[in-house]
Amino acid sequence: MPRKKKSGRLPAAERRAQLLDVGRKVFARRGFEAASIEEIAEVARVSRPIVYAHFGDKSGLFAVVVDREMEHVVRRVTEAMSQEGGARERLERVLVAFLSYVEERPDGFAVLSRETPARAGMEGITGLLGDLAARVGAVMRPFLESNGYDSRAAPIFANGLIGMVTFTGMWWQQNGRRPALHVVARHLSALAWAGLGHLPHRPELSIGEKPRSRS
Repeated sequence: MPRKKKSGRLPAAERRAQLLDVGRKVFARRGFEAASIEEIAEVARVSRPIVYAHFGDKSGLFAVVVDREMEHVVRRVTEAMSQEGGARERLERVLVAFLSYVEERPDGFAVLSRETPARAGMEGITGLLGDLAARVGAVMRPFLESNGYDSRAAPIFANGLIGMVTFTGMWWQQNGRRPALHVVARHLSALAWAGLGHLPHRPELSIGEKPRSRS
């Protein structure tokens, strides 16, 4: 028979998971600076020493919350890119996967989208964007090579694409996730593919590329 828990007490693993859930909600609503261990403990209905025992301090809890969210969204995007299909199909799956994350885990995305304090020792949304851009760039590289483009431009295109999707996701969340996910995804896909599908082999600036004289 399973061991009966004492009333009001949770096993350590369950308590840690609960504190992470509560911490994510509080950080999403308040931001790192305004959030407090006192509020997190109050919402979780535990004493402050219990929070400290699991995470050390507020920065420790915040770091784990951010790390978990990064792992979650990167896993979704990686799974979307690993499925079979052409470049456009993979692009569409990535867009849908990322927007689905925004829709299904709004608190997590809100935490990642906020400015991360340097003293928390985390790269926050910058680290997330860099990881995603590197993975998308790896998918784009063979497409560029097979079509006669300079594959060294893959990181430029990938970072531009991920930046566009992330900021659109931030706007979409602030707008109450309206219009519907599939509407946002198809417009983003059309915009991205209109550019990616008609890339010049040697892009140039119409205004010229002569260096400006320094005054």
